[in-house]
Order: sequence, then C-alpha cells, then structure tokens
Amino acid sequence: MHRLNRLALVVAATGMLSLSTLPVLAQEPTASAVTEARMEGSIATAFALNRHLNPFRIQVQVEGTTAVLTGTVENSVNRDLAEQVALGIEGIDEVDNRLQVDTDVDQSDAERTSLANRLGDATTTATVKSKLLWNRNTQGLDIAVSTRNSVVTLTGNATSEAASELAERLAGNTEGVREVINEIVVTPGPGTARRAQDTASDMADEAAEVVSDAWVTSKVKSSMLFDRDLDGMDISVMSRNGHVTLSGRVDSPERKELAIDTARSIRGVRSVDAEALRVSP
Repeated sequence: MHRLNRLALVVAATGMLSLSTLPVLAQEPTASAVTEARMEGSIATAFALNRHLNPFRIQVQVEGTTAVLTGTVENSVNRDLAEQVALGIEGIDEVDNRLQVDTDVDQSDAERTSLANRLGDATTTATVKSKLLWNRNTQGLDIAVSTRNSVVTLTGNATSEAASELAERLAGNTEGVREVINEIVVTPGPGTARRAQDTASDMADEAAEVVSDAWVTSKVKSSMLFDRDLDGMDISVMSRNGHVTLSGRVDSPERKELAIDTARSIRGVRSVDAEALRVSP
C-alpha cells in the first residue's frame, strides 16, 4: 500500500473517531487557528451523530474557546441540547447560542442530508480550512468555509484576485469536493501597499521561525493526501531544518511539479529537493 494511502487510513480513523483529542503544538504557526478548525469539525460531527440534531442545518464557528451556533431548530429543547453538545467538546468553555426556534422548520426527506453526507461535509470543511491555514499565501486571510452535499462555499475577504483564486483552487482540488462556490470579496483598498509590506515582513519573520521538521513533514504529507491529483502517488517526504526532500514515483511531469509546488507552499518550508522523485508513466 502506498505511504500516502496508509496515512489516509490513519487520518480517516482519527479524524472521525477522535477529532477532539488530536494534539496541537501551540508553538507552531497558526496553532490557534488550526485548533479552532479542529473544534468546529468536532462539534459538527457531534451534531451529525446526534439523532435529535442531525435533521437541522446548524452552522458552527469557533472563536478562541467560544463556539458560535447559528441556524434554525424545531424547539427550545433542541436549542438547549445543541448548546450542551457543543460545551461537551474539549476546548470549548462557552457557547454563544444564536439558534432560532421555528416549529415549522422543514425536516422533509428532501431537505435532509444523510448521516454519511453530513459526516463527509464536516470532514471536508475541516480539511479545506486546514489547507488554507497551512498555506503560506492564504493562512492570514479572513475566509470562512462551509460544506453542504460536497459543495464548498467560501466567504470572507481577500486582498487580491490571486489570493481568492488560490483559495478556490485549494478547496477545489480537495478530495470529495464536487463544486466550489467562491463568494470571497476582494477588497484591496488603500492599505494594499501596507499589507504588501506586512506580508514581506511576515515572510522574513517566517524565515527566522523555528518550525519543527515533524510539523513541516506532517503538513506536506497531509496537503498531498488531501489533493485529489496527488493522493494516489507514492511520495515520501523528509524535512531537515525546513529543507524538504521528496522521493518516490509520480506518473507525469505535471504531477511532479504539483508535488513540488504543494510542498513549497507550506509554512516553514525553505527549499524543496525533488531529484529523487521519479516520473514513471
């Protein structure tokens, strides 16, 4: 079995069964944002597994240790239950419960999503958020991600069309995504030059950061695993002081370039050596 396929089994098992217990390295870049994305996935999964709550479309956003719940449920019992379920997730200390009660909320079969789809949507949302957070060019953007029936919707703000298109591309090449609705608003504004200076400064700071090789290796592997064009390839990843070495086989020069670009885009990666990554059609 390919190395990345073996990793897929591990990710699938841990992601679905123990999202709330995954360790997070606080010293790593964007650790708090990754933690928030993980907790959002955990809450969404808990709602999907709860037979009283899974008929309803409940949106979850985590800000620090507070979970914000929005949407509509049938009665106050469901509303209170959703709050208690969210509070039961590790790391959540408070719930901002904005759920509306509507006794006429549509729960028809046509509007319901199967449990499998809901679990898949929660996993897809968490995966896309992780990819955006790990990528050095999108990790600072104010982008929200939601998924319904494998259709990903991106909302929020970006400072350029290129950044918006990159976010759409990262979401679109994620396994399990059949469509991306890009509602990101591009707002360059008068502060664009200043933001460009800040970006350059951030890149300089990043070069000085000590990011563990284990973190870099894990994120490069995961990003390839989550890419529909690379997840079946036999690619090994090693990192030493931020210098990444790729080895193994891919089936085309285009996929080799994609693997290099994917590795290069991860925060903490200083260089990529792909001499040992062979093309074998």
